[in-house]
Amino acid sequence: MIDTVIVSGGMIQKDFALDFIKKIEKEKKGEKLLLLAADRGLDFFRETGLTPDIADGDFDSLSKEGKAYLESLSGTEIVKLNPEKDDTDTQSTLDLAIEKGAKNILILGATGGRLDHFIGNMGLLQYGRKKGVHVILADAQNYICFVENGHIIRKDTQFGKYVSFFAAGETVEGLTLKGFKYPLDHYCLTPDNCGFTVSNEIQEKQAQVLYEKGSLLMIMSRDLK
Repeated sequence: MIDTVIVSGGMIQKDFALDFIKKIEKEKKGEKLLLLAADRGLDFFRETGLTPDIADGDFDSLSKEGKAYLESLSGTEIVKLNPEKDDTDTQSTLDLAIEKGAKNILILGATGGRLDHFIGNMGLLQYGRKKGVHVILADAQNYICFVENGHIIRKDTQFGKYVSFFAAGETVEGLTLKGFKYPLDHYCLTPDNCGFTVSNEIQEKQAQVLYEKGSLLMIMSRDLK
């Protein structure tokens, strides 16, 4: 279960993000959900009425209103970064979340806008995996993460209609998909085979993902009406 949400400074659909956070809080049944603002992600909190537990960034791109909001936060831990640094604000905030004990981290506002930022944020999935935490990127249409061998997806709680899989950087050996419209049995998925496992659908009450070796990226997605 997600224990931490980071709101980054990229493009974000406020209604979706707010509803998603409220849904997670409801599922946690009173357990604390840690909320972090990564630099310009602070504007999301200012505009929605939520209060971040931690605000992290150099804050050089905040609007006048954003800076005033930052100064008004009395119960929020503020971590001010040097603008000249070797990582992005989002990566810095991810590191901070890991230091605070986060294990399952959702990042919002990390998929839209500049392509270089998006590719950099995609790298945070593997970065988190190497540090022993599970990182998810999500927006109104996509839910992106690495999945481990034996992963189960319930049809009644899946994100969107479509489920796609990609080999991330290395071949995924022995890929088996059960409960899907298009099942697989010990398939060898290579990074350049980028169309074969796109837009699958769950056909049974739950689906299972099995593989023997590699790094498997999953994207659950939906079309906007």
